[in-house]
Amino acid sequence: MTELPRIHQDDYCYEDLPRLTQPWWQTLPRHFHALPDHFLADNDTRWRIDYTASIDTLARTGLASLAGAAALPATLNLRRQKEERALVDFYRPYLQAGDPQAFFSPPTQAADIKRSPVSSYHFQPEDGQAHTLHFRSPFEPKNPALRDRYLAHKRNRTAWAQHWRHNDGPRPTLVMIHGFVADPYWLNTRWLALPWFYKQGFDVLLYTLPFHGRRKGRFAPFSGAQFFSQGMALLNETFAHAIHDLRLFMAHLREQGTPAIGATGISLGGYTTALLSSLEDDLAFAIPNVPLVSIMDLMKSWFPINQQIPLMQKVYNTDLHGLREITALHSPLTWPCRVPKSGRMIIGGAGDRFAPPKHSFLLQQHWGHCDLHWFPGNHLLHLDQGFYLKAMRDFMRNALEEKSVALAG
Repeated sequence: MTELPRIHQDDYCYEDLPRLTQPWWQTLPRHFHALPDHFLADNDTRWRIDYTASIDTLARTGLASLAGAAALPATLNLRRQKEERALVDFYRPYLQAGDPQAFFSPPTQAADIKRSPVSSYHFQPEDGQAHTLHFRSPFEPKNPALRDRYLAHKRNRTAWAQHWRHNDGPRPTLVMIHGFVADPYWLNTRWLALPWFYKQGFDVLLYTLPFHGRRKGRFAPFSGAQFFSQGMALLNETFAHAIHDLRLFMAHLREQGTPAIGATGISLGGYTTALLSSLEDDLAFAIPNVPLVSIMDLMKSWFPINQQIPLMQKVYNTDLHGLREITALHSPLTWPCRVPKSGRMIIGGAGDRFAPPKHSFLLQQHWGHCDLHWFPGNHLLHLDQGFYLKAMRDFMRNALEEKSVALAG
């Protein structure tokens, strides 16, 4: 007899959670970060959820300490504080425009993409090829006051990805976006069972976010440290850069004859996947995995970085609602999803305390109550992963089939 998943979509108890209304940054309760996450579960599953949640809390504290320490110098810089207040005002018209393409505009220059074989310790497909791709990014910040400062990060100006392609390809391609600090290709290959998806018939592209991996500054304390540590104005530009370079890789895939592209990502990569889905019309599917949806509300739930929220309110001369608005330009809750509902799916961890289940629930609401698969693990330990991998595969195949039918019609 086939074993059934331990948690079903209807097992999440959301009576205490708000119904999403726009503008979400004003209507979301101030105590959203503290609302409980309840699941209906038997004793064995309840033990799994509680145990993995406690592990997540410990690991989260360590990561929050690193991220907070990286951001603190810029936050305490009095000259930078005055600049920041003026810089973030530049982005308000883009938020009020009602169209994400106004800020996340499509690339206007083609990329000269170069490729080389992957190192021997990376995944080597028996019936295909694996290459490292890179190009010099033509991205320039929208805010002219930030141009020189942002582009001074020279290593960040080269975009990187790893591409696995079948010999008889190209095939429909799964684009995978990693999480905060979790950029190594070998890590995501194993963590998310990407070779299994390749063997199911998909080509795979692993994308490296700005300020991670080879894009990390030479003197940055850890991979990803500069992503969030340079102020909210530069964070807007960082997400614009992430989307810009990803679109160029996707354009390259299309030029190579890829019949369809879908995206998945974990944590920060899930956030970026959901943002991408509000910009790209021809994504066959979007599957955020343990995503966050509000950076400020996530920070409120992370000790000790939550202790910096009052300081940030002082820096930007605003309250929590105002801080949410400053980061709303890149939140997936702000913009409608362009992927058909049949191509929207969310993976959530019942014991996740990095990106708690309430974030997945809000995104599910925003996406028209799309499919949401819960597993009884945390952000790092995905228990019963086989269930959601098979669910993703079947979902992806169905989404591709529906897209083909729609194009034929």
